[in-house]
Amino acid sequence: MASTEALLPVTSLQDPLSESRSDQIPETRRRRPIKVHLAVYSGLLLIALYVTLIVTHDGSKAEIATESRPRMAGVSEKSNDGVWISSDDGKVEAFPWNNTILSWQRTAFHFQPEKNWMNDPNGPLFYKGWYHFFYQYNPNAAVWGDIVWGHAVSKDLIHWLYLPIAMVPDQWYDANGVWTGSATFLDDGSIVMLYTGSTDEFVQVQNLAYPEDPSDPLLLKWVKFSGNPVLVPPPGIGAKDFRDPTTAWKTSSGKWRITIGSKINRTGISLIYDTTDFKTYEKHETLLHQVPNTGMWECVDFYPVSKTQLNGLDTSVNGPDVKHVIKASMDDTRIDHYAIGTYDDSNATWVPDNPSIDVGISTGLRYDYGKYYASKTFYDQNKGRRILWGWIGESDSEAADVQKGWSSVQGIPRTVVLDTRTHKNLVQWPVEEIKSLRLSSKKFDMTIGPGTVVPVDVGSATQLDIEAEFEIKTDDLKLFFDDDSVEADNKFSCETNGGSTARGALGPFGFSVLADEGLSEQTPVYFYVTKGKHSKLNTVFCTDTSRSTLANDVVKPIYGSFVPVLKGEKLTMRILVDHSIVEGFAQGGRSCITSRVYPTKAIYGATKLFLFNNAIDATVTASFTVWQMNNAFIHPYSSDDLGVPSST
Repeated sequence: MASTEALLPVTSLQDPLSESRSDQIPETRRRRPIKVHLAVYSGLLLIALYVTLIVTHDGSKAEIATESRPRMAGVSEKSNDGVWISSDDGKVEAFPWNNTILSWQRTAFHFQPEKNWMNDPNGPLFYKGWYHFFYQYNPNAAVWGDIVWGHAVSKDLIHWLYLPIAMVPDQWYDANGVWTGSATFLDDGSIVMLYTGSTDEFVQVQNLAYPEDPSDPLLLKWVKFSGNPVLVPPPGIGAKDFRDPTTAWKTSSGKWRITIGSKINRTGISLIYDTTDFKTYEKHETLLHQVPNTGMWECVDFYPVSKTQLNGLDTSVNGPDVKHVIKASMDDTRIDHYAIGTYDDSNATWVPDNPSIDVGISTGLRYDYGKYYASKTFYDQNKGRRILWGWIGESDSEAADVQKGWSSVQGIPRTVVLDTRTHKNLVQWPVEEIKSLRLSSKKFDMTIGPGTVVPVDVGSATQLDIEAEFEIKTDDLKLFFDDDSVEADNKFSCETNGGSTARGALGPFGFSVLADEGLSEQTPVYFYVTKGKHSKLNTVFCTDTSRSTLANDVVKPIYGSFVPVLKGEKLTMRILVDHSIVEGFAQGGRSCITSRVYPTKAIYGATKLFLFNNAIDATVTASFTVWQMNNAFIHPYSSDDLGVPSST
């Protein structure tokens, strides 16, 4: 394979911000003679007719005509094909959703627009007393397309006001979508926003925007730089493989540095650029990082974490007490992978601490082992923390989304820090402000024997916050370890070992959420403990959605991963339940699992909570608190909301 250096030189043959470049593309399009236009259009018409003939007479080419719009544009979209139960004639029979069921699916305290499609988080920041959240949004339908930047603001990351759309595709360089981007605070406190535009020819380019009025705390209006695009795909990079610029960070020489996701063949890469003014850029010969056989890297993120403190760090911080995280969203698998390593400022490269769990490797670390993608962090200077946003797509059919009129939610914002006990993973936790929604609570201390399911009396269980500790009876653990017939199992998998119905000596045990009284629908969130090497416990944390709904046109996976449990630690979990979304956090956030579930019976007042222990030999003690959760106020802004005197 050719080296990346040979394919990716320092500068493009034509500087995207040179005078000739910035004028050439628009001017060429404006001034091309009419005769040339006619010749080109005639040629294109002949080609189109020829392709039509090929497609018509060769059935093997028919799939060309059915390629989806997002895939043609160079992005992934929702696809749940091939996983539904089919009828005898091979056709999928969709579940007969009705408005009562679909209305219940809308969340109460997770951010989502009033209607239509939403995907990646964009440019989150804190400015003049407000948290700003921008997001990929289709204002016209509940499916991907016509992408603009939606915009909302909050005082606490929980209650949100919808603001007018921030940016729309109104220039040739973003005619097919104002795609994902990131915000950077300059030294004087001003903001610049870099974002990917899909041009009128579906080429991915990077563009610069900034607030029209920096004194406006709501940042209602944005101006696009007249010299856009500021970056175009360099030689060796595909026109549809160059997207999602990161927040910039300062180098030791005082320049700003960004990275952009891409690929060369099957190698996922992160390109590096330096700039002093965000208008002109110098491309590095080296890559920040690359991992073979991982495919396209999108939504790359890069940030420092403290090795000693549990606070967040500004993106430009570096030093001996700092590690750096690279995260990339794998376009092929729809998984967000991260790795922890060491960043060398002098040559703009990053090396993982453990190459065996590098970015994008199937056994590598993930932010979330469930439905979680296109995530982005920002440094919250208001509270000295790093906040993580993540897009939670749907697991139902596109037809159901169209029927209900919306698609996707955002996960509860999470703080993210290095685990100062293991030093090998990150820990994520819902922002503290989510506790403001807690209403009445009940505390429980229960001992449950093997093969036991116990209802937990909390009333309706549609909106809950659960914090729990579990202990396995000491005598049962001793018998387990003393039994030589029990072999070590280092390859246990939540996904392949039967889910919550598979019974082992020490598990599974946990909660069944969003369950109906007869347990015909339930979503178990649980621990499963096995014997590892040298008679140590291996603990996995899982969510089983295989019985979450009676509907057939829903993807119902079993999610999970091993989670580190250190000596002296109890098994702990937290679960946020909000209608059609369940977020689980194990061991203080060392492992996280987000699920989308669509019950047909376990809805409204019929939603129940159960505690279960499916272990064969172990008795488990559970101490937990369950809070009912209030609704968040998420609605369009008004002058009253903003503290602005009414004009009437």
